Amino acid sequence: MTQTQSAVTPMDPVWDQIATEAQEAVRQQPLMGGLIHACILHHTSLDKALSYRIAAKLCSNEMSMVILREIVDNAYAADASLVASARADLMAVYDRDPACHRMLQPILYFKGYQAIQAYRVGHYLWQKGDWDLAYFFQMRISEIFGVDIHPAAKIGRGIMIDHAHSIVIGETAVVGDNVSMLHSVTLGGTGKEEEDRHPKIGDGVLIGAGAKVLGNIKVGECCRIAAGSVVLHEVPKCKTVAGVPAKIVGEAGCSQPALSMNQVVAK
Repeated sequence: MTQTQSAVTPMDPVWDQIATEAQEAVRQQPLMGGLIHACILHHTSLDKALSYRIAAKLCSNEMSMVILREIVDNAYAADASLVASARADLMAVYDRDPACHRMLQPILYFKGYQAIQAYRVGHYLWQKGDWDLAYFFQMRISEIFGVDIHPAAKIGRGIMIDHAHSIVIGETAVVGDNVSMLHSVTLGGTGKEEEDRHPKIGDGVLIGAGAKVLGNIKVGECCRIAAGSVVLHEVPKCKTVAGVPAKIVGEAGCSQPALSMNQVVAK
């Protein structure tokens, strides 16, 4: 490697944008300087900022921030897909949430984004066989963010969880890529069976606030589940379901409902 090559710094437009927003935020409100410097400006990359933020949020008298940060750093170093998923989730929130005006916001303030990144580390630990550590992450995520995701659940990239209060996702649940859900969504079981017992959510699905999807059923890609619905049976792709129990009430309304976030069900 030549001296010129070794001096080249890899470009990261996403991180550069986050850092620029952070600098502007400090300029506008100096009282936020301590938090923003600690969470963003003291770091050189998205993964380092996220490891700090996750550790700061989940630490307690039972597990120090130093230990938690080492766990997260090691996970990110061992599995590049964790950071790739974090980037996809960040862009999903920025693109789909009308309350998100800067890429800085999800990292600092949005518990849905923070919770899903902490879950991803817990899932990595679960896959490694570090089950007690994974359960610790699940416990703290639930206590801090009000989001209870079993670390064995499988969740794709480009996930946006808006408001993220009282989200429950069970052990054998599967969530595809580019899924959007709002608060109080449950992907749960229907009894005490211990086998595959939770929903399988396809790519591009939009799940409205308070919706419950129960049992080992499949919701096809690009469906819409209306707010407050209780889904007990399989849903074909590109349909809208509503009601208790939920029934098909029409087509999805567009090719990518999770991206459009259109939750209005036409009469």
